[in-house]
Amino acid sequence: MADVVPIDLALQGGGAHGAFTWGVLDRLLDERGLHYVAISGASAGAMNAVVFADGLLSGGRAGAQKALWAFWKAISRAAHGAQPADNPFYPFFLTTGGGLPRWLTSSPWAASMELWHKFADSLTRTFSPYQWNPFNINPLVDIIRTSVDFQRLRRTDEIGLFVSATSVQTGTLRIFRNCDLSAEVVMASACLPQLFQAVEIDGDTYWDGGYLGNPPLLPLIKESDPSDLLIIQLNPASRKERPRNAADIAGRLNEITFNASLMQELKNLALLKRALSEEPADHRFRQDVFNRIRDLNVHRIAADEAAYGRGPRSKLDPEWEFLMRLHGLGARAADAFLKQHWGDLGKRSTLELDTLIA
Repeated sequence: MADVVPIDLALQGGGAHGAFTWGVLDRLLDERGLHYVAISGASAGAMNAVVFADGLLSGGRAGAQKALWAFWKAISRAAHGAQPADNPFYPFFLTTGGGLPRWLTSSPWAASMELWHKFADSLTRTFSPYQWNPFNINPLVDIIRTSVDFQRLRRTDEIGLFVSATSVQTGTLRIFRNCDLSAEVVMASACLPQLFQAVEIDGDTYWDGGYLGNPPLLPLIKESDPSDLLIIQLNPASRKERPRNAADIAGRLNEITFNASLMQELKNLALLKRALSEEPADHRFRQDVFNRIRDLNVHRIAADEAAYGRGPRSKLDPEWEFLMRLHGLGARAADAFLKQHWGDLGKRSTLELDTLIA
């Protein structure tokens, strides 16, 4: 491997599971031999991307590590700082491992909390956030605004950013670049339509980018120079056990839905690379994107299926103990990847794309 390998990062979304990505990034930042050129992200991946980039610009590698820690800590503190009466999302995300809010685990109300969760789930299925959240309360907005200097990100040319969101009107993917970035753009990328009202930007409204680009790969390939692309995938591509109860079925369906765009993009990439490889190695295509695709080295660090619970509620669990557990799993996964594939970076792919089209 060369002394310094320029690399692009593609960060998948997944709510609180994004703490796994935080752990991966934390470990990658220890490596002086990696230079980060561009990052794409959706939802929690977009949040990690902008916090990472802003920290890197303001304080180098240590600054990025500190910024990511502060961001995830702020999320956990914000959830604990609100009482149920003041926070409409309390029953959805402030839970212990057993599914009950920590503040109620020893209270006389603990026995009734399973009914409360069922009510909360029913609420989002029956009523829209325009009805049960008319003031459009989103506790993440202030955290993002205080965690990131968006003016700095908009004017920098040191690191490229690509944030995905889904247009409600057209049902198409929009990619927001550095010059577009704001707290509202990040919130659009993370807007789950069951919980939040669609975010309006430039006269259009947007939902979670994970529906159509989770994370988007093509903008990185077309607009960034590195020949190495590292994908951090949160949703398990496969599970050994069959889901049988309602919660497990909903959780697995959620994973499949938010994996679909990535798996399709990887499959298309595999087909293109196979076709392009049939040309002589010294052949240069008139469309440069084909040269980039042929020469691209693709890598992946993926969360193991045992990393977190199958149920979708764990994606909305901001308990610090849970976030730190995911961070540790991410850091160990990155460490294992680097030990196994350090010599491959800058030379060859470590993700076997051909298996996707076999």
